[in-house]
Amino acid sequence: MGSSYYVFLQSLCSFIFILFILVESADDKKSVTASAGSATNVTKHLFFPDFSSANNPRLTHDVKLLGSAIISEEKSGCVQIPDLSQQVDPRQLAGRAIHSSPIRLFDPFTQTPASFETTFSFQFQTNNSTEIFAAGYGAELDGGSGLTFIIVPDEFTVGRPGPWLGMLNDACDEDYKAVAIEFDTRQNPEFGDPNDNHVGINLGSIVSTTTINASDIGVDLKDGSVHRAWITYNGQMRHIDVRLGPEGDKYPSKPAFSGPLDISPFLKEYMFVGFSASTGNHTQIHNLLSWNFTSISQASLRVPSDETCESKIIIDNSEDGGMSINRTSNSFMIFMAIVILLLAALICYYYNSRRRGISSNTSPALPDKKQRPRPPNKPRRFSITELSSATRCFGELQILVADTRGVTYKGTMSNGCKNVAVTRFSTEFVNSYGLDRRRLAKEIKAISKIRHPNLVPLRGWCFDRNEVLVVYDFMPNGNLNGWLFGVGVLPWTRRFKVIKDVAEALSHLHSKQLAHKNVKTSSVFLDVSFRAVLGDFGFVLSSAESERFESAVSQRADVFEFGVFVLEVVAGRRRRSGPDGGGPDLLEWAWSMHERDEKVKAVDRKMGSVVNSEQAVRVLDIGLLCTLNENRGRPSMEEVVEFLSLERQVPELPPSRPVSLFPYSSTTGLCSGYSCASFK
Repeated sequence: MGSSYYVFLQSLCSFIFILFILVESADDKKSVTASAGSATNVTKHLFFPDFSSANNPRLTHDVKLLGSAIISEEKSGCVQIPDLSQQVDPRQLAGRAIHSSPIRLFDPFTQTPASFETTFSFQFQTNNSTEIFAAGYGAELDGGSGLTFIIVPDEFTVGRPGPWLGMLNDACDEDYKAVAIEFDTRQNPEFGDPNDNHVGINLGSIVSTTTINASDIGVDLKDGSVHRAWITYNGQMRHIDVRLGPEGDKYPSKPAFSGPLDISPFLKEYMFVGFSASTGNHTQIHNLLSWNFTSISQASLRVPSDETCESKIIIDNSEDGGMSINRTSNSFMIFMAIVILLLAALICYYYNSRRRGISSNTSPALPDKKQRPRPPNKPRRFSITELSSATRCFGELQILVADTRGVTYKGTMSNGCKNVAVTRFSTEFVNSYGLDRRRLAKEIKAISKIRHPNLVPLRGWCFDRNEVLVVYDFMPNGNLNGWLFGVGVLPWTRRFKVIKDVAEALSHLHSKQLAHKNVKTSSVFLDVSFRAVLGDFGFVLSSAESERFESAVSQRADVFEFGVFVLEVVAGRRRRSGPDGGGPDLLEWAWSMHERDEKVKAVDRKMGSVVNSEQAVRVLDIGLLCTLNENRGRPSMEEVVEFLSLERQVPELPPSRPVSLFPYSSTTGLCSGYSCASFK
């Protein structure tokens, strides 16, 4: 009853407010026209003569580094992409360096973009020390993918490496607004690149709307020298001017490009400015040495007019006096309407309160339970309404993946700043395994408390009637399936790192007496730094089984499934080949290659000569070891991590494969695919 009165009072206030607005708008129609307002300029200036923390005390506050970007002090302070200080493979990396605060670049009232000028010096480095370092990973230093000056809507997205220049990725849908000027040193025909030495203007797409051959203006971006770019944009005229030349020279008299360009469709009112760069299988070091940026945007401010101020106090003016009397009369009517409506509301509330008190005197109302504030990102229970709104009513366009267990949707939370993945288990799937919802809730909550760099954070859950949903962090680079079996070739160094990441994730889970129960390539995701993270947990276990049985089986099943996962990654083959999964069994094929002592032939040939064959065969041995019977030497995940880290000798495999305890099923990822009865 109380809530209905709140709704009534809220409706009453809304009615009064609308009535007041209607009357006031009728009286002020002329005054609004008279006080249209005047324009003022909003100016923002950034100045970085270098990126040395000694010369810029606020450098760490003003410049935000994302992905593989670092401030290097070796070259008198510069932004360097990729970051080589971590001694990692320099290939397939992406990074961004952006100003940490948003800048007003668009006036939504006049639909006018801001005018801005920016100049920056940069260098593409391929010196001897870098070549020696990259050669250790089999990388080639004959030109990376390039550097871009970017205008983007957020400060946390990092684009894909390779030809994507760190500018866009699969998470950037049509609503992701971005503008970039690229300085590209790699020709990618699929994106319409004219050559490996060009400048491009990109509007919301990796495909340039305009390209300029840098050789036509006497510039070689890959010659190792320091270059300077000048970019001037006139927002009123919708005109851009791009100039490029050697550092230290005068302002070039001839522009590389000058012409009309409307960037307003790709701008929000506030945007972030900065730089992004990436490497592919061919690498180079991108150095940003200095940067100046100035923007000027127009904003409309309302100012008092003669009618609203000076003439209003001349009460002896007949026309104005009449208006004042009319306004006084209208205000009195509004006041009386408010008084009458409030009295009616109070009388109704009084009588209904007495009636409610009489009818419920035996059951006194308890005060509403106060909701304690929750820490940000702490896993919690969501309502079905929240998740339906986040996924646009579970719309088809939001579907990321669907299988026999259910459907996973991409969602955006109500604040618009956090993308999530929502797995909605199908009713048929849940009922087919005799799901104990209480145990499922207990397991989900236990998993949600686990934090590890190689586990996808679980953000919450929803149990609503027959609905079971789980909410994860959204991984912008998708799952491993697309990178392993899709277009392109995943290099060996990246595959080896993925295997180690997944092994460490499972080892951590098992140390907490938990299990994943769904280890496969589609459950492995790549974050913005291309680190492998394990998600899409299995959760489901029949309520007929005991927790002791679960503890005995699930972790052993994880080890077996990890072994098959390793074979998929090393061989570049699916568990079942062919469109219907009716091809040769990967596990049987891998063991047959071992029996013939031809395991090197099981390594994915698409990786070419850059693969470390000895290391790949060693990893293949570890995968086969994980598929042994429990009493024949199957290791724990803790031991697997030690094998992969070279901290422990890999045991010798038997000459032929024993009968497997777990004939796996690639369709479920559950205990149902295993010979669980053997444990009873």
